[in-house]
Amino acid sequence: MAGFFDYNLWGLFFASFLAATVVPFSSEVVLSAVLANGTDVFWAVWVASLGNWAGGMTSFALGYMGKWEWIEKYLRVKRETIEKWHNRLYKSGAFFAFLTWVPGVGDIFAIGLGVLRANVFIISVTMFVGKLVRYIVWAWFTGLIF
Repeated sequence: MAGFFDYNLWGLFFASFLAATVVPFSSEVVLSAVLANGTDVFWAVWVASLGNWAGGMTSFALGYMGKWEWIEKYLRVKRETIEKWHNRLYKSGAFFAFLTWVPGVGDIFAIGLGVLRANVFIISVTMFVGKLVRYIVWAWFTGLIF
C-alpha cells in the first residue's frame, strides 16, 4: 500500500475506488496518510469522495446489468444476500444509497439497488453525499490526531 502514498491524490482516488469495490482495505488509512503528508484537506476529501463514489457506482452498474455470474464471481455477493435485502432496498433506496460507505454491507446495498434498477440520478447523488460526509468526518478526526 506504500505506492498509494507516493502519488498522493491519484493514489487516494485509486485506493478509494478500489475500497468501494472488491478490494478489502480501508481508504481512510490512505486519506489519513495523504493528509499527514500535508495535502490540502479540501482536495483530499473531494478526491477520496469521488473515487469511492465511482467505485460504488461501478458496483451499482454491475447490479444494474444483472449478470449474476459477474456479481458472484467478481464482487463476491451471493444472489440470496441481495434477495434478502430486496424489500428494504426497494422501499428506502435513497437511504441505503447514502449508507453505501458502511463496511461489509455497503457493496450489497449498491449492487442491490442496481439489480432493482433504482433511479440512477437519486442513487448517484445520495451515494455521493453519504461518501462525502464520511470523508469529511474522517478528515476532521484525522485533524484531531495530527
